[in-house]
Amino acid sequence: MKPSLEVLPLNSWVETNGKPLIISGPCSAETEEQLVETARQLSQLGAVHVIRAGVWKPRTRPGSFEGMGKAALPWIQRAKAETGLPFAVEVATPEHIELALKYGVDILWVGARTTVNPFNVQEIADALRGVDVPVLVKNPVNPDLALWIGAFERIAGAGITKLGAIHRGFSTGEASKYRNVPLWQMAIELKSTFPNLPIIGDPSHMAGKRAYLQELAQMQMDLNYDGLIVESHIDPDNAWSDAAQQLTPAAFGEMLEHLHIRKADSPNLEFQNALEQIRSKIDNVDRQLVETLAARMALVEKLAEYKRDNNVTVFQPERWKEVHETRAKQGKKMGLYPELVEEIFKIIHMESIRKQTEVMNSNEQSA
Repeated sequence: MKPSLEVLPLNSWVETNGKPLIISGPCSAETEEQLVETARQLSQLGAVHVIRAGVWKPRTRPGSFEGMGKAALPWIQRAKAETGLPFAVEVATPEHIELALKYGVDILWVGARTTVNPFNVQEIADALRGVDVPVLVKNPVNPDLALWIGAFERIAGAGITKLGAIHRGFSTGEASKYRNVPLWQMAIELKSTFPNLPIIGDPSHMAGKRAYLQELAQMQMDLNYDGLIVESHIDPDNAWSDAAQQLTPAAFGEMLEHLHIRKADSPNLEFQNALEQIRSKIDNVDRQLVETLAARMALVEKLAEYKRDNNVTVFQPERWKEVHETRAKQGKKMGLYPELVEEIFKIIHMESIRKQTEVMNSNEQSA
């Protein structure tokens, strides 16, 4: 049975006039003037719905700037008073929640380092019981959809219905031009599991560098995300945390102006008919792909039997190296991203190993 969540629509807790939700502000609240001036400039853009700032900053290593803590909360009150915009902060403990709500914070988010720990998430959920506040949950640091879903279920179990997801990318250990690998399929699977759950894109933490923000934000809009959370600072080069990924409010405004916001669907009958024809062709190609994959696995099974009869190991490193390299080159010649082909054949190879091992073991057990 599919899990389900009772989730209120985004526009029931933030008014966006039908536009994508835009959250922006500095990575960290450093000083009162820095925070208030950044919030003021962002509000003047006329496109930002919520201001954000880090008050408590969980850092990978000690000694880094870990936020101003409680001292920054009165600054948030001033920023709210001067801009009239709601405010969002990250919380990681029940004490954070208590203080944030005491000082009028409107939206809370759970960070990636917290989502990864069910014990921490449950403490936060328990602290939220009886509270009516929107809560956004970032994906866990590692690519684990069950952990992400579990966090929503725990917080929903505390009675929170104003829920949303933040997709900020994943740490995979693999080389990438981005700080955190998007793994778009993970967010798509989350949306498939919870169709009513709003998903907010976080191109800042995904990119790690401001040069990639536009392309990632556009990709998130093209995937019909419900909004963006982007870091902005009046002097990003001298920011106390994550300087490389922050934009000035003016630069952020330019980025928003260049975003192409597309419709989720079209009522045009001609468009719908053309779409259905193309989708029908895609369905046929997909059937051919599945049939081809089944034929390949049948050959793998014969290969395993031959290896078994000749007492040869399942895994052949040189053969895998050849497959890994040649398939990526073949894909590139056909206009496919080599990374896509590599990932597909990694999965196929893993299934090939599993199938061959199954054949080997079944023979030994029957003997």
